[in-house]
Amino acid sequence: MIPQSIDDTVNLLQGQDYICGRDLATVVFLALKLGRPLFLEGEAGVGKTEIAKALAAALGRRLIRLQCYEGLDAASAVYEWNFTQQMIAIRAAEAAGDVDRVALTSDVFTEDYLNERPLLEAMRPQPGGAPVLLIDELDRTDEPFEAYLLEALSDFQVTIPELGTITAPEPPIVILTSNRTREVHDALKRRCLYHWVDYPGFEREIEILHARAPEAAEALSREVVAFVQKLRTEDLFKKPGVAETIDWAKCLLALDIISLSPEVIADTLGAILKYQDDIAKLQGSEAKRILDDAKAGLEMA
Repeated sequence: MIPQSIDDTVNLLQGQDYICGRDLATVVFLALKLGRPLFLEGEAGVGKTEIAKALAAALGRRLIRLQCYEGLDAASAVYEWNFTQQMIAIRAAEAAGDVDRVALTSDVFTEDYLNERPLLEAMRPQPGGAPVLLIDELDRTDEPFEAYLLEALSDFQVTIPELGTITAPEPPIVILTSNRTREVHDALKRRCLYHWVDYPGFEREIEILHARAPEAAEALSREVVAFVQKLRTEDLFKKPGVAETIDWAKCLLALDIISLSPEVIADTLGAILKYQDDIAKLQGSEAKRILDDAKAGLEMA
């Protein structure tokens, strides 16, 4: 059931272990209430994709994900004809002596030979209600694809030349995400509600870690979060997101680590940093310096 208030939205997401602030819960509530697409921007790993997963699970809706990439076009995102089956049907008709090419062409361009892709799937009725359509990392596509999305997000419909226009009987819940590697066109943004998903503060990141790695001891959780937050202030090519915080905590648990040390950090840096240049910067005394600063901050808190 769609939440009826901002507080209901917070609780709905918390029920799926998604911890968020009131500002994000407000824009999610409004998107659901008004039936507007929600456009989320922010650094990688801050929870943009997870919010779509949490909403789908909490509302009992199907999650349909369109993973964007460079060169993605409308055909790949909406539909493709099953050419293999079409050719088999044509060969079978020819073998049977059916040479009415006009009728044959009409017969093979039907929904029986249509492979539905995410945008078309999202326009179809789904068990449990309209699906959650996640258009993930939109900034990886180019402007022609953005232009195509305008029709889909304005009228919740797609056009297939051979079949006509297909309109969603109930608009899907649309979540678009971007890591802001490039600017998305204003025309698309105007059709959406917008929110910048930032790195969480210390206490909220602790809450998130408790929800996603509840077996981690309080002391270790606080050290992990303090270290990662200090790490984000360093000059790194890719700062670790919340996803990396969770991954690192789980790695430490798997190693039966109860407290951070420079040696432990050096051994497990691959869980939080994904570029060799960043890892190289934390070799030697740098990891110890950041850890000392993080522990000093904890003592002062």
